[in-house]
Amino acid sequence: MKADTMKTSLSVSDGKAIFEALSQTMAENRQLLTDLDAESGDGDLGITMTKGFAAAAKTAQDFAEDDIGRLLLVSGMAIAKNAPSTLGTLIASGFMKCSKGLIGKRELTTTDCATMMAGFVEGIMDRGKSKPGEKTIVDTLLPAAEALRDAPADAPLGDAWAAAVSAAETGLEKSKQMKAQHGRAAYYGDASIGKQDPGATVGLLIVRTITGQLR
Repeated sequence: MKADTMKTSLSVSDGKAIFEALSQTMAENRQLLTDLDAESGDGDLGITMTKGFAAAAKTAQDFAEDDIGRLLLVSGMAIAKNAPSTLGTLIASGFMKCSKGLIGKRELTTTDCATMMAGFVEGIMDRGKSKPGEKTIVDTLLPAAEALRDAPADAPLGDAWAAAVSAAETGLEKSKQMKAQHGRAAYYGDASIGKQDPGATVGLLIVRTITGQLR
């Protein structure tokens, strides 16, 4: 469904809908993520992402406060508890990190979304000791965060997030030609070049799903 280019802010109810949609996305892509992960990892990514985001969605639905920063925090904590895998821990760290600058906010503007994504990526990079170019989730999320950062402050959310999706898609394509530097995939060395990274794929799915809710 086409994004609502006139929407100018995200509310707590929007946040709840996004976490529900993220849960559905991970469930729908469970086999894809499992297959990608099986090529160079444990083959359990589809399971852990489905469990983690299902828990986040349940926590979000039960959330009774009007504070979107707190919503991000408790949802991240739910992922940490229910998806204690490497990527689950990284994503949980991202949500908990980005929540810190948003505590007390009832809505997120385009500028706030840029702050959120910057914090999300920073939390992942800090926890994973990773940087761009290492064939990880960072290679899709960082371009998305930069696209949101570069959007005009008064840009409608639909426009800003559409640019983020495009940047994340480009990031995924570029990451295919990178050599893995982290986790089991790193054991494959040059053989990892040309393969689609499961973590980078999760990053793109997250950005696409958020954008799909802006309607």
